[in-house]
Amino acid sequence: MKLQGKKIAIFLEKMYEDLEFWYPYLRMKEEGAEVVVIAPKVDTYKGKHGLPAQAGQAIIAVKDDEFHGLIIPGGYSPDHMRRTPEMVDFVRSMNRSGKMIASICHGPWMLASAGIIKGKKLTSFYSIKDDLINAGAEWIDQEVVCDGNLITSRNPNDLPAFCKAIIKSLHN
Repeated sequence: MKLQGKKIAIFLEKMYEDLEFWYPYLRMKEEGAEVVVIAPKVDTYKGKHGLPAQAGQAIIAVKDDEFHGLIIPGGYSPDHMRRTPEMVDFVRSMNRSGKMIASICHGPWMLASAGIIKGKKLTSFYSIKDDLINAGAEWIDQEVVCDGNLITSRNPNDLPAFCKAIIKSLHN
């Protein structure tokens, strides 16, 4: 119960990478954190492999000051997330507050859309490398990259290191 008393937001949208949502969601709960699933609206969303997940809160109903950190799973969901201005604004606001923001795979698209990666080191799924570099980031090919309050990883194989970095960050 290392994260007892910590409240973590995890974003959800259609076509999420099933493992990149469920693994951190369950791992943070296992550590004792309160994990709140946030989406454009309270609804059930299906992952790339068909697994459903239920959003507990609509983005318009939450404020960043309620949370200690944010997790953004990948898959195709970040491309849908960034079409919801309130989700992008939430990322920007969490960053202004210096709170932990962890994103994996295509998740860093949200960081680029929020305009918070210029001069930052990060990683992602290789196919969005150019997008991130063009947004001003220094892209590094390794399982987890931590730069200030940002934690990024490449793909589901990196989930153990990704979750360890999140837990370590939330202890500070």
